[in-house]
Amino acid sequence: MDFIVEQLITFWQFTLVGILIILGYMYDKYSTRSAITGFSCEKMPSMIPIRIPTKGKGFFGAIWLWLMAVRNWEIGEDFHYKLYGKDMVIPKGFIFDGASVPKFLATWLSPVGVLLLGGLVHDYGYKYETLLLKNKKETIGIKNQQWMDKTFRDINIEVNGFKWLNYLAWYALRAGGFMAWRGHRKVNAKIK
Repeated sequence: MDFIVEQLITFWQFTLVGILIILGYMYDKYSTRSAITGFSCEKMPSMIPIRIPTKGKGFFGAIWLWLMAVRNWEIGEDFHYKLYGKDMVIPKGFIFDGASVPKFLATWLSPVGVLLLGGLVHDYGYKYETLLLKNKKETIGIKNQQWMDKTFRDINIEVNGFKWLNYLAWYALRAGGFMAWRGHRKVNAKIK
């Protein structure tokens, strides 16, 4: 028994992930909460990786960027999807970073993994405070941060089925997303 406890302490990261998986299984099995956004898309978004600019930054500057920078992605062609019964689009050229996952968790939870579709719609909504309808001339109207965060959670539940994981991501977003939201409000970007 001492050996097992020692291993659990030594490999605490795996122990923590194991506990979260077990809790997630129990939550998903017995939870009656459901998400209803009606999210659907015919195909995954076309994404072009944007280079992390390490060249010319000096050795330590490049190391810092390598370890701390987040990969950004550009949408390569219009991404069409349905949400709340409406045909929507994220236009070609939109740049986003996926779900904002802390670096130390990225080993287990990729920013463009199971949270990709919710993260893409959420990032677009955070930037513009609205979502764009398919005709590219109208939006769904101004939405607040809470609406965008809930939509992120519910899209991901519908897409990946992990209620526990998506609620954890949603709680983290509710706790820390205000910084990104306020930053975008200061810039006040408008859909072109």
